[in-house]
Amino acid sequence: MGKLTNSMWRLLGAQSTRNQSKSLSVIKEAEAHTDWAAELDDDAFVGEAEKLDLGAKAGDRAKFLALVREAADRSIGLRPFDVQLQGALRLLEGDIVEMATGEGKTLAGAIAAIGHVLEGHQVHVISVNDYLATRDAEWMKPLFAVFGIAVHAISESSSREERRRAYAGDVTYGSVNEIGFDVLRDQLALSEADLVSPKPDVAIIDEADSVLVDEALVPLVLAGSTETEVPDQAIHDVVSRMKKKHYEVDAEGRNVTLTDEGAAFVEEELGGIDLYSEEHVGSTLVHVSIAMHAHYLLERDIHYIVRDGGVHLINASRGRVAQLQRWPDGVQAAVELKEGLAQTDSGEVIDTITVQALIGRYPKVCGMTGTALAAGEQFRQFYDLRVSQIPPNTENIRTDLPDRVYDTKANKVEAIVAYVKEIHETGQPVLIGTHDVAESEELAYFLEKAGVSSVVLNAKNDAQEAKIIAEAGARDAVTVSTQMAGRGTDIRLGGSADDSAARDAVVELGGLCVVGTGRHDTERLDSQLRGRAGRQGDPGTSVFFSSLEDPVVTKNLAFKRDPVSPNDDGSMGSKGIDLIEQAQRIAEGVRLELHANTWRYNKLVNQQRDIIVDRRMKILTSDTALEELSELEPERYAELTGEKSPAEADDEVAVEPVPRDVLVQAAREIVLYHLDRAWADHLAFVSDVRASIHLRSLGKESPLDEFHRMILAEFADLPAQALEKARETFREAKITADGVDLGSSDLHRSTTTWTYMVHDNLFSSGGAKTLQGIIGIFR
Repeated sequence: MGKLTNSMWRLLGAQSTRNQSKSLSVIKEAEAHTDWAAELDDDAFVGEAEKLDLGAKAGDRAKFLALVREAADRSIGLRPFDVQLQGALRLLEGDIVEMATGEGKTLAGAIAAIGHVLEGHQVHVISVNDYLATRDAEWMKPLFAVFGIAVHAISESSSREERRRAYAGDVTYGSVNEIGFDVLRDQLALSEADLVSPKPDVAIIDEADSVLVDEALVPLVLAGSTETEVPDQAIHDVVSRMKKKHYEVDAEGRNVTLTDEGAAFVEEELGGIDLYSEEHVGSTLVHVSIAMHAHYLLERDIHYIVRDGGVHLINASRGRVAQLQRWPDGVQAAVELKEGLAQTDSGEVIDTITVQALIGRYPKVCGMTGTALAAGEQFRQFYDLRVSQIPPNTENIRTDLPDRVYDTKANKVEAIVAYVKEIHETGQPVLIGTHDVAESEELAYFLEKAGVSSVVLNAKNDAQEAKIIAEAGARDAVTVSTQMAGRGTDIRLGGSADDSAARDAVVELGGLCVVGTGRHDTERLDSQLRGRAGRQGDPGTSVFFSSLEDPVVTKNLAFKRDPVSPNDDGSMGSKGIDLIEQAQRIAEGVRLELHANTWRYNKLVNQQRDIIVDRRMKILTSDTALEELSELEPERYAELTGEKSPAEADDEVAVEPVPRDVLVQAAREIVLYHLDRAWADHLAFVSDVRASIHLRSLGKESPLDEFHRMILAEFADLPAQALEKARETFREAKITADGVDLGSSDLHRSTTTWTYMVHDNLFSSGGAKTLQGIIGIFR
């Protein structure tokens, strides 16, 4: 299966030997400069590096490699392997490089970042989470320092000033979320001095498939406080008493709707109302739908955890709490009500950006991951990026056992526990990869009952992840973890201590044993889990246990009659493996189509956003707003500047002239307010259209064509309408030497903002603006 899949992706655009001979010849040439680099004093590296022309001279690239190899050895105690230099060269060429787990992607990325800086660029190293960004920046800082390069990291806790300082450096490490949200927050700036995010230049993307493929299905959203109603206690109580006959959940578990019997139940319980009457269809029915979403789609310890008196979302693609993120449109408050917690504010979308649009801002993009080939078509189709496969420094000797497939989840869990117990009794360390918090805790419970103690790593204790993962290779260790993608820490055989005897003992036992509790929707994630064993030529084993009750099967395969196991233990043999692989192929096809739809439906909106951003930046950095308003309202302008004629001035009480700089800023705030308001309204319109656009297919119309037609027509008048409203405010608002008082004109900006991620498929029933499939993100 794996070999067939990789071959298929190569045909679709991944090039495993792309220009590798050229890179290898440069690396070979670098050997001739080894002695020269070794003889340099530490303070000579900067000067020698600045002499190089990496873009034009192959010989200079060879010298560069010799310099960074020597510098890395001296500064961080790591002497790059040839394959790491090979990866760095392909990154400098703008490829996505595939390097196996444990092959040193972090160092290869840092070397490429140094090369880009020497070519005159600013570099953002973009990762999947704050932990990796902060860790890698600190780890590589001594290497960057050898070349006089300033490196910083941003995280969720960074202040605006810290972010501004970080972005001013040569190299900035940050998660895709934090960099994206900084771009969004800059759209709230009212002066040029408030801007944080710099002009994008070069992006080096770590865990590129996770960032560019998995995260690309999840638009980043900036929201502001509103007084949106949320389900009240009465509705919550009714929904909590529903029976299964009262609602239906779709096959993918992304949508819940009332049955006729359910609607009648709700109507009677709420006092004999008509849910579909004009009075209730746009209010009560919406709130019922939101409450049902909270109760029957969002599961505690799968989609969220409750901690410190609050509801915290879980990002399943990372296995972590999604910090400072909430669900939109009342869903957050509904979940809080369900859990008996204090309700927080709801909000409206102020701005949104997709990962494709965010990365598309960078003139040059490259990246690295352990599983690039399988995402080659997405890289090519959506980012125009190609893949280079870098061979391992040491041959992989891990043994990947055939899947063990069972008829039921219960039989699967029993088999996992028996297998882990058997392996554990030998002392061989075991790493078990689960899909969510609930599963990890359930499996740990059954292991404990069987006499096997384990350490659990999930969203509830992700702060301890480095310590937990570092010890996962120790003798007798059993570690149960949620999603391993982006964990970043190598699992060393024998544990974190540099103890050769402990390592040798684990090697003798067969290295790390990786156990998967079920296939993921994409083979890439399976491969990322497998890749935790067998790093740098270590021995190791991997095996996946699956059942026909696993989500990948129930969502993607339908049986007229459930297959029956011929064995007492419920095992399905080769037939079960065939079914699991078929289900995963279908799931990967669905994901590719979902990604394509995300791209198609957002492409035009992204272009419209670019127009708004350009307009906003022009207003923010020039006197354009005042120039336009003074031309449209010359009398008001004359009044504010004291330029009225003597005859006109005699007829009125004298008005104190407003200083030019104050008037410039006042006009700027007025125009920006109405431009931002118009864009937020447009995004709400786009959301409403997308939620109902599927109905167009019933009329034999193309939903995508109709979507484009409608949002183009709506957007066409946006700039003019925003300026016309700004003109009215300029004419009527109170403007003095202290500036403009928008509050007196009842024009208020959100004082509180937050970020969240939403699924791109929209909820369509009952006229609700709630986004469908919000839970899909956190699986």
